[in-house]
Parts: sequence; structure tokens; C-alpha cells
Amino acid sequence: MAEKRLYDAAAKGDEKALYELLQEDPLLLNRVSYTSPNKTPLHIATIHGHLPFVEQILNQNPLLAEELDSQQSSALHVASAKGYVEIVKKLLSAAPDMCMSRDSQGRNPLHLAAIKGHVRVLGELFLVAPFAAREKVDGGLSLLHLCVKYSQFEALKILVPMMNELLNSKDDDGDTILHMAVRDKRIEVIQYLVKNTNTDVKSKNSKGQTPMSILDQALPNTISEIREILKPKLRNSKINTQTKPVKWLTKKRDAIMVVAILIATMAFQANVSPAGGVWQDDSDAHRAGEAVMAYNHPKAYKSFIRSNTIAFVSSLSTMLLLISGLPFRRRLFMWILMVIMWLTVTSIALTYAISIVAVTPKKDRKSLSHVIEIGLTVWCGVMGILLGGNTLRLIDRWLKNRGVTVWRPKRFRNLVHEENSQESV
Repeated sequence: MAEKRLYDAAAKGDEKALYELLQEDPLLLNRVSYTSPNKTPLHIATIHGHLPFVEQILNQNPLLAEELDSQQSSALHVASAKGYVEIVKKLLSAAPDMCMSRDSQGRNPLHLAAIKGHVRVLGELFLVAPFAAREKVDGGLSLLHLCVKYSQFEALKILVPMMNELLNSKDDDGDTILHMAVRDKRIEVIQYLVKNTNTDVKSKNSKGQTPMSILDQALPNTISEIREILKPKLRNSKINTQTKPVKWLTKKRDAIMVVAILIATMAFQANVSPAGGVWQDDSDAHRAGEAVMAYNHPKAYKSFIRSNTIAFVSSLSTMLLLISGLPFRRRLFMWILMVIMWLTVTSIALTYAISIVAVTPKKDRKSLSHVIEIGLTVWCGVMGILLGGNTLRLIDRWLKNRGVTVWRPKRFRNLVHEENSQESV
């Protein structure tokens, strides 16, 4: 009887009745938390939005905030779905860990608030449990996916700045929120994502579809507006591909530095301990510590010193460039770094070849030198092609920036013509 009166009081928000029941039986709320087959009085009061009644229950027994009903929902789930901000605050103060609790459908309170579009509730929950916002529901849908799926645009705008790292996250089908927005033709969402975020317009789902390819499969009269929104972002993404060398250099900076240090160490060691060793004693013809190669192969020794010095100096220059903080987003500096690395690697290879020839017996020297000459010729040819190609690209870009187009493959000419026609329109 007392329990029925308690549930009736919870449904009506009758604080006086609750006070009287607790005066009669102080353990009533404790007993209800163990005997209730479904919802607790806290669930009932939360459903009806009775804030004072919720406060009184939590003051008497805060552990009720952790109780779940038959659907595995806590009172916080209910308050989040209903949008009761003040009740959410009270429940969070009593049991903040319930933000991570999932109901029978795998949804935590933030998911329910996003589905219903309760922006203020989302803000309160995110402040207390930001990690819960990164949990996904069945199907791999993130909080941002849910906002798009249930047309909660205002909630999406609130969450994107706080969850920018999940902007391009994918569900189990490989769809980003842009895929979903294009498929459902959410014009407002597409405009927001394209103009205000760094969403990837070229991302592919598990079927290999980009947002634009999904758009191409729709009826022609429904896609023109969306296509016009996506075109500027697609052009910008083409421009952004020019920064790939910079990103590559940023990722490989440490590796290039290690290689440069290794080559500098090799060049230094080869200089103080040249192939063939040094004289160990003094005589009329030489002094101790001088290179044997300098006397036995004077021409080869001069070439050895030149190439080894170039390798040493260029590797030191590479290290200085990498630690100097030069703006490598400029292609000129990238080209300079490439030339120096080309000199470094080629010079150390030439040093190796000269050293091998110098220490090889005369009977094998002719055949070996022939092989080394072929190898060096091929190597220099490959390096020359790479150097020449990148130099031509640098000159071409310099001329293009001044309005001079020297040459373009047909597909690039068509692309430029198409973009120019779009701009004129």
C-alpha cells in the first residue's frame, strides 16, 4: 500500500505526500529500489518533469539515480530524452557515471538528447562526460550521424566544434555525415558542412561512393542545388592536394634527419680513414697518418676527397634546412631541399665507387670499374630525370602564376576549360 501511494505521489509530484510516507517508513525508498519490477519513483517523477520531487528523492536516496528500468534506462536517460535541463543537472550531480550507461538499444543519454535535439541538455552532458559523446550506437552511428539522421540541425551545429575530430568518422557502411546528408538531401546540413568545416568531400564509403557519386544516382531535378554547394569544396580539395609534399615532409622530417646524420657520419669516417688505410710510419716519401691512396692513386684520391666533401657538406646543409624552420609549403624551398638530398646521395655513392676501385687488385680492376661505371651512369640518369622533371614543374608553376601556360596534357586542358566556363557562368 505504501509503495502504491509513493508511485502516485511521484506521478503527481506531491512532495507533501512523499514527506509523510518517509515519516512513516524512512526505508521506503531503499526498499523500492530493490523491489520495483520496472520503473522507480525517480523514473516516474522524471517522466512528468517534477523537479522538486526529484530533488527530494535524491536528497533521501541518491543511489536511485543509478537504478535501471526494464529497458535498461536510468532516470538520466529519461530526462535527456525529455529535455529537462534542471533535472539532468540534479541527476548528473548524483550519478555522473550514468552518462556512459546504455539502454537496451545501446544508446546513452547523449545519444537520446541528440536524437531529440535538446541542445541545452547536450551541453550539460558533454561538459560532464565528453568521452560518452564519442561512443557509437548500433550501426556505427556517431552522435553527429544521429543529428543528421533525425534532422537535428541545431544540435549538429553545437556538437561539430566540440567534436571536430569525428567530423569524417564513418559508420559500419563507411558513410560520413556528408554521405548521409547528401543521400537524405539535407540542404541546410550540406551547406553548413561545406562552408564551415573541413569535411572530406572525396571520402568513399564501403561501396566506393563519394558524396558526389551518391548525388549522381539521384533524380536530376533534385540534385542541382546540392551540386552547386559541393563544387567549390571539390575545387578547394584539388588545390589542397598541392600541400601533399608539405605533409609528407612533416611526417618524414625525423627520418630525413636521421639519414642526413648517418651520411654525414659515413663521410667523416671515410675522410679520416680512407680506403686502403694510412701510413703507419714516417719515411722519406711519406709521413705517418697520411692516406695510402693519395700516393698509390693520386687522381682517384682527389676525386674521392671532392665527392666525400660534397656528401659531408650537403648532409650538414640538409640538417640545417630541416631545423631552420623554412616555409616548406613554398615549392622553391622543397626544390632546394630535393637538390641537396640528390647531391648528398649521389656524392656518397660516388665516394663508395672510388673507394672500391682503389682497393681492388689490378687484375680485377678493369671488369669491376666497368660495372661501377654502368651503375653510376644509370644512377645519375635516374637522378637527372627526377631533378629535371621537378625543375620543369617548378618553372611551369612559376609561369602559370604569371598567367603563362606553356603546356598541359589534354585531360588537364579540359579540366581548366571546364573550371573557367563554370567561373564565367
